Amino acid sequence: MVSPGAADHLERELAVLLRRARGFSGQLARDLHPDLEPGAYGLLLRVMAEGGSRATDLASYLGIGKPTVSRQLATLERLGLIERTRDAEDARAQVVRLTDSGREQVERVQEVRRAHFHERLAGWSDDDVELLAGLLGRLNDLTTSGGAPEGEGGGEAAPR
Repeated sequence: MVSPGAADHLERELAVLLRRARGFSGQLARDLHPDLEPGAYGLLLRVMAEGGSRATDLASYLGIGKPTVSRQLATLERLGLIERTRDAEDARAQVVRLTDSGREQVERVQEVRRAHFHERLAGWSDDDVELLAGLLGRLNDLTTSGGAPEGEGGGEAAPR
């Protein structure tokens, strides 16, 4: 059983991490295009990782509302970063995919993100980084099965 003190400590550290991650994601989104919202970067990463996704699947995975995803997708489409095509399995649905330009721009920004992490984690061992990644993966699994932690709904989720 987790003690209240340990849970409070985790909550404080996660709050700081999430605030900083939102700021960093906002900068990455602006690096792609000045009109992008911070959450759009995570949306692009998920589309890229999946090779194509339905809007409803994106909303579910990221834990955000369908109207928010639809609005962000419309912006991404207007900027030429994504395209929508008919779903081969369901003609009523559409699949969102990155355009060639979108893929190039996301890959460019990912390089910046990777350099940032490498710089920040330069003093860490591979074992420590793998431990943290594994524990965060376990935490992410908890939030996907039971919803986002209270107060965190509508935020950006990192792609897994």
